[in-house]
This record gives sequence, structure tokens and C-alpha cells, in this order.
Amino acid sequence: MRHFGHLASDTRSELFYREPQEFTAASPARMLAVALGATLYSPATRPQLADDIRKQAARGVVSMVLCLEDSIDDRDVSAGEANLVHQFADLAARPGAAAGIPLLFIRVRTPGQITDLVARLGDTVALLSGFVLPKFTEETGVPFLEALSQAEADSGHRLFAMPVLESPQLLHLETRVESLNGIARTVDKYRDRVLALRLGVTDFCSSYGLRRAPAMTAYDVQIVASVIADVVNVLGRADGSGFTVTGPVWEYFRHHERMFKPQLRRSPFTPEAEDLRTTLIERDMDGLLREIELDRANGLQGKTCIHPSHVPVVHALSVVTHEEFCDAVDILDEDRSGGGVLRSAYTNKMNEVKPHRAWAERTVRRAEVFGVAREDIGFVELLAAGLPQS
Repeated sequence: MRHFGHLASDTRSELFYREPQEFTAASPARMLAVALGATLYSPATRPQLADDIRKQAARGVVSMVLCLEDSIDDRDVSAGEANLVHQFADLAARPGAAAGIPLLFIRVRTPGQITDLVARLGDTVALLSGFVLPKFTEETGVPFLEALSQAEADSGHRLFAMPVLESPQLLHLETRVESLNGIARTVDKYRDRVLALRLGVTDFCSSYGLRRAPAMTAYDVQIVASVIADVVNVLGRADGSGFTVTGPVWEYFRHHERMFKPQLRRSPFTPEAEDLRTTLIERDMDGLLREIELDRANGLQGKTCIHPSHVPVVHALSVVTHEEFCDAVDILDEDRSGGGVLRSAYTNKMNEVKPHRAWAERTVRRAEVFGVAREDIGFVELLAAGLPQS
């Protein structure tokens, strides 16, 4: 699979200076953590789940979470588990199954579900990339990660964990530092199994009876912003001790695709059409766009998504611009390993080799999986191309 792999090769050639690289579920964890991109959540109880998975893969989704936790009723958990076993068998029976699906994760409620589901899945566990672990703390996390290790040993199949940081202990000021340090100890012990850390901002808001409006980002809710900052401070460092931390869910959606496609598909790209596309996008997506930009500015990568219309937006903004790539390559030039300051290739900023090196390394990793846009290609063109054709 690859990002923008659902586009025709000639379209990718027009959009990208360097095209996104292919990857598989067996690729190195460091690559997969960045490649997650927009991770689409779906209730595990959906009766046509196998069809949904294939459909979303064909539309550019590369990671999905099949949820047995908050997205379904407590009374439906057993039915959801049985449905997952059935749907995985359905997927596995289709030609080219492994090549035609995204990275799949199951969000469980209890550690016991991990070993039980892996046993029930049998050989179809080969289609599973791992588990999402809810309300993760040091106390609750260890049993989950031990169960994951046991399931991996029993099945002989590599399984990753994606802990969700959403507990009240992490939110409350008097317990935050202790909770963060405990989480850090736990995930460090199981570093090879932890693919990424996810932020449960909806649960954070719930603890105070809050819900952000469509025009507001998570960073406008100060109590939430403070937790994000502290999580990145402790768990997202660029010194080799950190983990990929993913952006919080965006709760609002409209049928962007239906609204935008007639205008976004206009050709040629005249200035008037460009103005129209930009106006439409800004009017209906302003909050989501701002939050994605703030995610990256605050050290987060990828995003939790609950609606397919969010996916092309996240992916279009994840593509490395030509300017970013030029800066990163200049900074990482071996001839400049001793440090120094240089003017950027675009002659609009200072690139300081040592302080900007970690940023450059992260940018190049993102470029590997999301590609580098051509010099004259921006977000609007990438979004227009990435929207589903039907």
C-alpha cells in the first residue's frame, strides 16, 4: 500500500516531486508510525464491515481501528467480537486479501479480549496489525501489554499496541506528572511493541463537561491544550526516547465530498476557480484545517478520524511541500554536519543546521510515506485529487 496509491500513476506524477513510497504491514515500525496518517475508526458491529474496509482502502485509507469500546453499546460487545471473527474470515477469503486492506487494529476493552480474539481469529490474524488500548495508565497498561505479548507469542504474528491516553489521572493536575512518568516507564519497557500513542481528547473534555464547537480546535480549550503539551513534553521527544503521538479526533463533519467535487474538479485551474475552491474549503473546514496545522506545530503526527471525509484532508496536509523538503535536505547535507547557518533555497528563512536537524529528520521521514509535492502544487490540488471519484 501507499498514500495516494488510489490515484492513477499519471496523476501522481503531476502532483509529486517525489512520490510516496510503498509500505506493507511488515514494514519497520518507525515507518508505519508515520504512515498511519488519518486513522479511521469504525464500530466493530457493522454487518458489512469487510466491504467497508475494502471500500475505504480503495479511497485512500491506510489505517483503520475496529472499535469494541466506546463506539458500541455495552450490550453489543459479544456480538461485536463474533462479527469481527466473521468479517476477518470474509476478508481472508477474498483474492489478494492482504494487499487490498489497510493496517487494521482492534480497540478492545479488557486485556483478556486480546488473547481471546487472537485465538478466535486463527490464521486470519495475519490481517491484523495490532490493538488499541483504552484509558491507558501504568496500572492498567501493563496487563494489556502483557496480553499483547502473549498473543503475539501464541500466534507467531507481529502485533503492535496503540495506547490511548485519556484517563482522568492524566488530565488532573495533581496526578498528571506521576501518571505521565508511569506511562513513560511502561511504554519504554515495551518499546518494540508500541507503534504510536493516541490522545483521547473527547474523554478529557468529558471530565469537565466540555465540548469544543466546530470553530474551535483542541488547542483553544486550554485545559486540553495543557495536557497535549505535557504529553509531548514527556513522551514525544526527538532525542530517541520519544514516541509518535497522534492528533486528537475531529468530531464534526459534513458531506465535504458532495459539496466540493463539482467545483474542485473544474479544469483548467484558473485563478477564479482557485479562489472558489479555496473559499469553499476555508468556509466548511476551517476548524479541522487549523487543528491539523496546530497538531504538527505541537509535535503530533497523523490524526484520529471518525468520518471518511476527514481522511483526504489529513493526507493532503501531510504531504511535504517542496520548500520544506529543500530545507530538510540542505540541513541534513553531510558536508554541513559540523553545524552552521545557511540561507534557505527559497531565500526566505534561516536554516540553522544543528537546532533544525531533528525537524529535518522528521520531515524526511514524512516525505518517505506521504511524498513531496511539486513546487507549484499546494493543498487544494492535493485535496482535489484525493477526493473519491464516486
